[in-house]
Formats: sequence, structure tokens, C-alpha cells
Amino acid sequence: MHPRRPEGFDGLGYRGGVRDDPAFGGPFHARSFGSGTELGHWVTTPPDIPGSRNLHWGEKSPSYGVPSAPPTLEGSAEEPFPGGGEGPRPGPSSEQLNRFAGFGIGLASLFTENVLAHPCIVLRRQCQVNYHARHYHLTPFSIINIMYSFNKTQGPRALWKGMGSTFIVQGVTLGAEGIISEFTPLPREVSHKWNPKQIGEHLLLKCLTYMVAMPFYSASLIETVQSEIIRDNTGILECVKEGIGRVIGLGVPHSKRLLPLFSLIFPTVLHGVLHYIISSIIQKIVLLILKRKTYNSHLAESTSPMQNMLDAYFPELIANFAASLCSDVILYPLETVLHRLHIQGTRTIIDNTDLGYEVLPINTQYEGMRDCINTIKQEEGVFGFYKGFGAVIIQYTLHATILQITKMIYSTLLQNSI
Repeated sequence: MHPRRPEGFDGLGYRGGVRDDPAFGGPFHARSFGSGTELGHWVTTPPDIPGSRNLHWGEKSPSYGVPSAPPTLEGSAEEPFPGGGEGPRPGPSSEQLNRFAGFGIGLASLFTENVLAHPCIVLRRQCQVNYHARHYHLTPFSIINIMYSFNKTQGPRALWKGMGSTFIVQGVTLGAEGIISEFTPLPREVSHKWNPKQIGEHLLLKCLTYMVAMPFYSASLIETVQSEIIRDNTGILECVKEGIGRVIGLGVPHSKRLLPLFSLIFPTVLHGVLHYIISSIIQKIVLLILKRKTYNSHLAESTSPMQNMLDAYFPELIANFAASLCSDVILYPLETVLHRLHIQGTRTIIDNTDLGYEVLPINTQYEGMRDCINTIKQEEGVFGFYKGFGAVIIQYTLHATILQITKMIYSTLLQNSI
């Protein structure tokens, strides 16, 4: 449910580059990394929703049909190397490869976060809402075993259910944020010279966006945890239908234990805003560290054109990865509470995460967020807030592996073309 800003990663004041920051060496650093900001338009990641790994508040999607400017290396004709002389310039094939690689890297990250990681999201949510479970699946080994059991008894669909609805929630989130910002003075971005008022207005926009997307997120959550054993074949727009039905109170089967939407506003908005703030801060810090390290390496020794091109792409991907991981880990207990409140009273039947077969009903009777926290602590212990945490480890291990493989492939292609 966390939309990404369309103009580069702004966070709480970050504008995607560090040209104006004297700590990074003034004009030399602007020449070194200015192109990385422009090429950041090719790196796009979808918005996160609670419980998803999605990392974060991403960058602008590529404008197809409008070619992106290739990165200007430090050895260009206009700008000599710091030590005098001119460095090598990439040929036409290198420029084309550079553009293609930028798109490919972003696509690989997008595919990993939203497709390959979806089974981890499914298992993670099922474990979080299963208050019956005796096995908490805190390690990836038990999660892999239960994934195998589900796939064996129900087929691959048991691990990929609800994926379409997660994309619908992301679309609703982005659309709601855009519409609200167009008809209100609330800014979608925070300028470099921000002030407390601008920050407050920006966070208010995020709060309103989470409120609009909340009923659709509830419907998507049900689709991802509902067992395939009793699940009917639903259309791709069923999430929209159920979300609207939840708002108007029609067409959605529920019990008297169903919590009204207004009681879900606070935990949903709290989780969304905290996730956004933590992600923004972590991503800004990681970017600054990586670019400072890269700048120091440029001063220490001359770098190859291949390394310059890698420096244009991977710092933002690594920062995205670190921000998403930290925010998911820090907010995992709150996410567990949020999912249990959303699923209560919806007559949802989930898979038995202890056995890998059979189904279980959800019959919780939490009165609200505080009661849910106290009940989990008393009946399931502190580790009850971390049920299914092994899925998070698998999810981000898989993501890190894909990033590393992509980097290796990219480096090999550049070595062969330069």
C-alpha cells in the first residue's frame, strides 16, 4: 500500500543526486554521478503495500519513446580526468548496451519483488493470521518445507494466489495519490529545501492515500490467505468488487466480529506512514554512504568505464533493497497485528501451516489494536508477533541473489563491449 513517488527518490528531502552537497566534492562529484540520477528513470519499483516487500517509493517509470541520456563518463571530451588527460569514451554499442542494461536491471528488480517473491508473501501472511499455529516458522528451513507441502497437495496455484489483486491495490494506491494531489495543495514530492509544513502536508497526502486503498487492501489480503481447497475461481477484478462492497456493506459475507473500517484506519495509516518514513531515511543514508565510498574510490585511483556505469545503477538498487528490508523487519510485529484485524470476521478459511494440508477457520474476537496486541502477547508470546518471519529471510535472500546475478551479467556484457 505504499506508493512510490514519480520523480526519483525524494524521501524526506532527498532529490536523487548530491550535486549541491559540498560533502561530496563539488563539481567533480557532479560530473561523476549526475548521469546516475538521469538514468534512475529507468529503474522502477512498484509501490509497497503492508506485508509486501516492496520496496520503495520508487523512481519514475521509463517514458517509452523518449530515449534516456546515456551516462557521461569522466573521460568525456568536455571534462578531463582529475589527473589530466582524457579518459576513454564508450562507443555506440556501449551506449546502447548501457541503456538496455538500465531497463533490464530495473525489470529484474521489479520481477523479483512482485513475482518471484509472491509465494513468500503468501506464506508470510498465512502464518501471521494463523493464531492456531504451534509452529511459528521463524527460520527459512521450516518455511521451505511447508511450501513444498502446499505445492504437493494443492498445486502451484496455492503459492501464487492473489498476485493479481496485489497489482490492483498498487494501481489504486498510485491513482488515489495522483488524484488527491491534483485536487488539493498537498505535494506528492518534498523539495530539497523542505520545511516542517511541507513535510506535514506530504505525510497527510500519504495518510489519505492509505485510507482510500484500505478496503481494497483488505480484499487482497483475503485472496492471498484464502485456502485453494475451498476457494472458487474468482475474476481478476474481484478485489475491486469486494473492496467496494466492504465500503458500502453489501455483497461481502461477514460475521458480527467484522471490525468496521473506521476502526482499521489508525493501524493501517500508522503502518503505512512508519513504513514510508523508515524506508525514506534508510534509503537516503545508504545512498549517501555508497556515493561517498564511490567518490573516494575515484579519488584514490582511476576507475574503468565499466565501473562508472555500474556506479550509475546499483547504488539506488542496493539502497532500495536495504530500505525495504529494514522497514519490513522493524515493522513486522505491527504488520502481524494489522493483518489479523483486517481478516477478522471475513469468514476466511486458511491452510493449516503446521501440517501443510487441511484448513482452519479464522474466529478471532479482537476488539481493536490494543486488544490484539495484548492477546497475542499473552497467548502466543513475543515470538507470536513474528510468525512466518522465515519467509522474509527467503524473500530478501532471493532478491539479493537476483541483484548479484544481474550485476555479474551486466559486468560481463560491459567487459565484452568496451
